[in-house]
Amino acid sequence: MEMPQTKFTWKTIVFPVIGIAAFFVYIYFFHVDIVAIVNTLKTIKPLPYVIAVVFSLLEILFFALSWRVLANFLRIKLSTIRSYLLVWYGIFVDTLIPAEAVSGELVRAHFIAKEQGNSKWGPALASLVTQRFLGMGINIAVLIVGITLLFIGNQAPLNSIVFNSILLITIAISATLIALIILAFKEQWTIKLLNSILKIVNFISRGHWNLYHLSQSIQQIIQSFHKSMKEFKNNPKPLIISLTHLIITWIFSLSAQYLVFTSLGITVSWSMITITAAIVLAVKAIPLGIPFEIGIPEATMTTLYIAFNIDPAIAATATILSRLFTLWLRFFIGFTAQQWLTLKPIINSPPPNNKPEIQN
Repeated sequence: MEMPQTKFTWKTIVFPVIGIAAFFVYIYFFHVDIVAIVNTLKTIKPLPYVIAVVFSLLEILFFALSWRVLANFLRIKLSTIRSYLLVWYGIFVDTLIPAEAVSGELVRAHFIAKEQGNSKWGPALASLVTQRFLGMGINIAVLIVGITLLFIGNQAPLNSIVFNSILLITIAISATLIALIILAFKEQWTIKLLNSILKIVNFISRGHWNLYHLSQSIQQIIQSFHKSMKEFKNNPKPLIISLTHLIITWIFSLSAQYLVFTSLGITVSWSMITITAAIVLAVKAIPLGIPFEIGIPEATMTTLYIAFNIDPAIAATATILSRLFTLWLRFFIGFTAQQWLTLKPIINSPPPNNKPEIQN
């Protein structure tokens, strides 16, 4: 199976335009003056904003290091640069095919299996799933920290939108995490779930999509996956190292968002930054499958900032500045990484021998 190629199409242009338009329609309904946003942008201080962009790049680096620790423990050979490029590749794919970041993770696993053999499918998926578990746990912890900072700071009572969002997302993430952990360590349950899905697909397609020939290969991957998960269970050291890298990832992420407001000359609470970041991450994880997310994270960020009594024009401006490097810059860097990873093997491959054979 060849590595899927992600190419620019008319949708690549249309969906971002729709997303931008949707966001501006949204802030129009909030009665945010576009002129006020432009005037706020003119006041930006370059140095804090540049540092925020650098922090955003470092955030991805430590995320890649977190994954590399888990992958190397399972005998997947990954250099720091290779893991960094693969994470950028995954970000690019997730931007075009959002599916709770699963699309980007599958691309990373596929790339490893293609380079190091199909036997690495299970360990690759185990490293990615384990990192997802750790990330979900930190997401819950960040929400709790945000709430704690609110109470410690003796701030005004929580806005109902913020409180209900925190409560709903915390419950949803916790329930999902528990369910996934159970499946990750219950091999027979996973196989039964797989067989049920295959039967449903076969029934819906009326036999046209008979995936039984794939079930044996998938079951082998599942067995290898569960074996790798047991290795993590018996040796938690790589989990601790990976978790430490993820915590550093969050520190850079939250600091970048804080510096965006600093660049606008606004001092905000860390509780607002932590809560907003955790909620937006959870919203982005909803598998809507819409390229470029059609302005959904932007609307969420602006709504939460306004709920924390930030001026609507400043809230919208901070959102725009943040998404410039958390979406658009990452998209183009991810595209560059994708081109490098897919074209380099072709460039480095030896030219075909077209010399005619000498006949005796």
